[in-house]
Amino acid sequence: MKLRVITVLSLGIFAAQVSSAGEPQTLITQQDKLSYTFGQQFGQNISKYLKQQGIKLNPDTLAKGIKHALTGSKKPLLSQQEMGQVLMAFQREKFMQLAEKNRQEGEAFLAKNAKKEGVVSLSSGLQYKIITPGDGKTPKATDKVTTHYRGTLIDGTEFDSSYKRKKPATFPVKGVIAGWTEALQLMKEGAKWKLFIPAKLAYGMRGAGNKIGPNVTLIFKIELLKVGD
Repeated sequence: MKLRVITVLSLGIFAAQVSSAGEPQTLITQQDKLSYTFGQQFGQNISKYLKQQGIKLNPDTLAKGIKHALTGSKKPLLSQQEMGQVLMAFQREKFMQLAEKNRQEGEAFLAKNAKKEGVVSLSSGLQYKIITPGDGKTPKATDKVTTHYRGTLIDGTEFDSSYKRKKPATFPVKGVIAGWTEALQLMKEGAKWKLFIPAKLAYGMRGAGNKIGPNVTLIFKIELLKVGD
């Protein structure tokens, strides 16, 4: 997020400078026309991005910042260290807003899901639905298991699938997220379950990769193929 924010803000600053109050109203030279064209294109892109992200900026202050940068002003309004702190605070605020949004959506989803037929809710917050019960042995915390699985977000976005890789995954029962560890010790070899895992039993605030953000509730379809090495 950091690189993208800085890049987009830089484009926005440039656009604001091009269209600042000092620009002539008549485009006479080719340079004027090129500058205006760049300004329009950058402006449209930054406007769309800012609206999507819910970011509000002061155009006049934005223009002042790029002017100071282009002219090499020896009296910038903020030092490099201060600007770094501003960006860090901005990114932290956006992260916390996203985390809260994901938390609320996840809790609402689980509350509704708990009322569906066949869904079992555990005291930990984990929910599951048995598709195929299985008739083999149940793994212990010290065992390794081999599974096929598909993971999605609550909106259906797939973030991982051993089926697509055409290769089942083998791992220790304790070597996965808490929701999996709990569920695996309730399953039998040959079982197929659907898990609904709250963020606290998944990746929590830290998230994972580009698709799993902070406080995201996850859904897995798991097939327990084998218990043991």
